[in-house]
Parts: sequence; C-alpha cells; structure tokens
Amino acid sequence: MRQVQRKHFGQRLNDRFQAYLLNHAHGLFSSLGRLTRSPFTSAMTVLVLAIAVSLSGGFYIGVANIQQLTGNLESSNQMSLFLHDNVTDAAGQKLVEQLRQNPSVDAVKLITKQQALDEFKANSGFGDALNALEQNPLPGVVQVQPKHTLESNADIETLMAEFKQLPQVDFVQVDMQWVARLQTIMTIASRGVMLVSLLLGFAVTFITGNTIRLELQNRQDEVYISKLVGATNAFIQRPFLYTGFWLGFIAGFLGWLIVTVMLLILESPVEKLSVLYNSAFELLFLSFGEFLLLLTISSALAVCGAWVVLHYQLRLLKPE
Repeated sequence: MRQVQRKHFGQRLNDRFQAYLLNHAHGLFSSLGRLTRSPFTSAMTVLVLAIAVSLSGGFYIGVANIQQLTGNLESSNQMSLFLHDNVTDAAGQKLVEQLRQNPSVDAVKLITKQQALDEFKANSGFGDALNALEQNPLPGVVQVQPKHTLESNADIETLMAEFKQLPQVDFVQVDMQWVARLQTIMTIASRGVMLVSLLLGFAVTFITGNTIRLELQNRQDEVYISKLVGATNAFIQRPFLYTGFWLGFIAGFLGWLIVTVMLLILESPVEKLSVLYNSAFELLFLSFGEFLLLLTISSALAVCGAWVVLHYQLRLLKPE
C-alpha cells in the first residue's frame, strides 16, 4: 500500500514539475512572440539598450588595451645601476649573476664600458671627439627590470635602497615620476570605467522598467481578468519578466557585436602604428567568458528593472 502511495506521489510530483517547466517555456517563447509583433518599438528599445551596453563594454576593453600597452612599456621603468669606475667587466658580470637571484628582479642586463662607448659614438655623432680621449669616461651600467613595476611605488623604492647598498654601485636611477603618473592614470581610467558602467547599468534597468510599465498598461484588461480568475502576481508577472530577459539578452548580444565591429575597424590602423614604433602591440577583443558575462549582466539588469516595476504596479492594479 505504501509503495503504491509513493508511486502516486512521485507521479504527481513529476507532473507538477513538467507543468512548471511548460508554463515557463510558454512564458519564455510567448514573450518573444509579443516582441516580434511590434518590431519597430521593440527594435528601438533594444537598440537604445545595446548602445548603453556597448559603451560600457567599449570602455572596459579600451582600458584593458591600455593596460596591455602599459605592460609593454614596463621596460621604460627599468632601473639603471651605474657602477664605479674601478669595477671591471668580470666584476660587473658577477654582480649580474647575483642580481638574478633576487626574487624581486625579472631581468638583468650588463652594458660594459666599451659597449656604452660604442653605443654613444653611434648615436651621438661625436665619434671623432671621443676618439681623442685617452680613456673611456663612461661607466659600466647594469639594467634591472623589477617584477610588477607598475603595482607599488613603495616596493620600487625599497628595491632602489637595496641596490644602493651594493659596493659596486655608484648610484641608481629610475624615473619614479613616470611610474607614479602611469599608476595614477590607470587608476583614474579603471575607476572611470566602473562609474560609467554603473551609470549605464542603471540606464539599462530604468529603460527596461519603463518599457515593461508601458506594456503592462497596454495589457491591463488581461491582467484584470487574470486576477479575477485567481491568478497570483507571480503568475501574471512571469511573461513580463521574460520580456525583460529577452530585451536584455538581445541588447547584450548587439552590444558585444557593436564593440567587436568597432575593434575590427580599428585593428588594422593600430597594427600599422605598432609596426611604425617597432612594437608587437595587438588589440584585445572580448573573450568568450567576457562575452557570456556581458550577456548575463545585461539580462540580469533588464530582469531586475522589469521585476521592480511589476512588483510595484501589480499591487496597484486591483479588479473592480
């Protein structure tokens, strides 16, 4: 007897679950059908949302590309360790091997006195005057590239102080002002993208909410009848929520498409400029994970805007 009761209970539970899925599937596709029945209005709404999403995504990928560029410019922030005149090339090479063991150092390069003189002759145009000198006036230099040079000024200063204590080193030079400026610029850019994205997110939410409010007003009679026959607010708002989902989802896809097309248009000129500066810089595009995240955020914001409006409006709509 208990086995039969369990079987009936399991069957009822399965039937309810299937009915639940069918109701949601009906709400999902019927809401899409309603959007297609008013193509002009739906297209205008989706286009406005897509522009907002594309602006947010465009600012994000723009900052990502700038950060990539600053990563390529890290070599401009390298430290130059000028050695004493009495330090031989062999002693300088030993110092290089010692510095390579430092966990804070990424790369080390020794420029000997002769290499420095040859380079100065080739680039300065004073080769004949330098040949008249009895001895090489240029010191040996060790170029050190610290790890994560753009993250902390305090770490760079600590590393500088450590290098200044080395007996072979006369003085250490690094453009700390350039590092500080670059850090400040990137911080401002990152926070600016966050604020702009936040504002555009509110815009997506409010635009979707207003669209759902108008749709709800156009279907007031349908809502009244549903309430008269005992439909709950959750049941009534379901198709409207799916309408908000479709608006956000399609807008997110179009926003990604707009950003991608813009980057494709800019890709060729950027590559040509990169070649002119002897650089290997390549534009970053939104990855697949970022594309999915953009769709998720856009859809979630639209559903959130729809839910807030429905939660408020359905309490005011009471059948007489």
